[in-house]
Amino acid sequence: MKNGICYVVGAGINYGLDFCPEAEDLVIAADAGLCHLEKQGILADLAIGDFDSLKSVPKHLHTIILNPEKDDTDMLAALREGIKAGYENFHIYCGTGGRIDHTLANIQTLAWLSENGMRGLLFDQDNIITAITDGTLCFEKVSDGYLSVFSHTTKAVGVYLRGLKYELNDAVLTNTFPLGTSNEFIGKESSISVREGTLVVVFPRGVREKMI
Repeated sequence: MKNGICYVVGAGINYGLDFCPEAEDLVIAADAGLCHLEKQGILADLAIGDFDSLKSVPKHLHTIILNPEKDDTDMLAALREGIKAGYENFHIYCGTGGRIDHTLANIQTLAWLSENGMRGLLFDQDNIITAITDGTLCFEKVSDGYLSVFSHTTKAVGVYLRGLKYELNDAVLTNTFPLGTSNEFIGKESSISVREGTLVVVFPRGVREKMI
């Protein structure tokens, strides 16, 4: 597996492409995400999609044209190409805003990555959205800001929230009750863990994870 990051840029609202790909990284444009990359001066290694948003097939050296009648979204198809190339860590930009169904699809895609042993970060205007499955997510000291935790699976069992304003100890969260909304950082190292299930986590852009 590759140690780098696979950056995938979609056709949603561009809230800022704040990344500079390194030599070991891969940059994929999903449909009109190619326009966002070109405006930022970032070169795409691959363009993929049915190009209904772009309105035409790009003249890109590496292009995969998808049938408009397909099961995978353009975003998911792009991620599959990243997986084929050996990547496990994905940073997704321009995947929110606009059509709410596409935003929800991308959040589901984060859970799909997590449940298959990979990691995705979806960059929104002010927040980052991610998912963890049967695992732990830790943060460095953060003075303030909101963090929300939702169960993506029917139940998330053995949920622990530590170092936050509202802590949980061996709790059960469900996907039909938003108990984990609007928790707060309080200047301590903090963590979220789940023994069984998948959690979707929303935290501010700029907050740094602590490696464990």
